[in-house]
Formats: sequence, C-alpha cells, structure tokens
Amino acid sequence: MTMAEISKHPSDDIDAMIRNAELRSELEPYTDESIERLGKRRLPLEVENEYLEMMLAWEVAPVLPIANWFNPPLRPIHPSKMTPTELRKALYDLIDALYEKKIVLDFTDHLSDRELYMLICQNILPSQEKMLAVRDGYVHWDCAGVGEDQEVWLMYYATDEEREAWEEMNEKSAPYRQEPPFPRDLPSDPS
Repeated sequence: MTMAEISKHPSDDIDAMIRNAELRSELEPYTDESIERLGKRRLPLEVENEYLEMMLAWEVAPVLPIANWFNPPLRPIHPSKMTPTELRKALYDLIDALYEKKIVLDFTDHLSDRELYMLICQNILPSQEKMLAVRDGYVHWDCAGVGEDQEVWLMYYATDEEREAWEEMNEKSAPYRQEPPFPRDLPSDPS
C-alpha cells in the first residue's frame, strides 16, 4: 500500500489488511493461479477483500441437490395425485420457491404445466449444485435444453439473428418458427 492509498482513517486500512491476510490464509488450501494472479494486480484492498470473500464462499459451499437447499427439503407430490388446478398451484409454488433461492427458469413456454412440473422434479431439484449462503446473481435454468437439442430453442425462442447464425454454421435450415403454446409470466433475473 502506498502513501497515496492510505485513507484518512488508518484503522480502516489496518482492519482491511488484517481481513485480507485472514482471507488469504483461509483460502490457502484452495490456492491456485487465480489467487497468484490477483496478487499481481493492483486492486483497492476493499475490492480485493470482496473478491476473496466470494472465492472463499464458493470454495466452502456444500454441493447439494437443489431440493436440499430448502428447510425442509422440497419433496413435491407426484402429478398423478393432483387435479390440473392443484398441479398448476403446485407448479407455481415450486417456481416461487426456486426464485427465493435465486433460481430462474428460462425458456418454459413450450412446456405444459405438467411437463414443466416434471422437469423441475426430475431435473432441477435433484441437480447437485453449490449452495452459496449469499448469491450475487441468479442461476438460470435452461428449460429448452439449448446445450443439448437446439431444435426447441430455434423453434420457439431464437431471434432472427440467432437463427441465421445457426443456419450458416450448420449449413441447413432452422426449424420453422412457432409461437410457444404455453406463454407464462415467470419471475426473472432483475438485472
């Protein structure tokens, strides 16, 4: 720290330096090139400490099925035991619960309520993910399987530019565009 960097409150600087040393010590078992690169950068100590705190939170966060992020764990009722009205309410209760844990569902409008409910129960809730105590951003769950089968995404969600780029890269025509049959207004990432 240079003289120009010393604030008008030296005790704050000392506290920040002590916290930095504590964080680096706690991160030592996880040290890799990202910590070493951080030491070569010139960041304000407060910014560096925030970054180190996020790194530590990530390293120590348990990997759990998303269903177990809740207390008690989410154990949805099988859809065969519900009426369509009960299923719709249960679906939106699940969506709201996921949103409370900063999980948003993207590309859902091609799925019926039952299909989306089953996707949540069979794919999302058992998925092993890092359970961070504090999450800065949202986890986006791709319900169209863009990474796997792009046909659904191309058919219902891709922009004209994305469809055109896909056609050029794959040297074939994208599937015909269709309106999603089940439009929903779900909670989304506010950023």
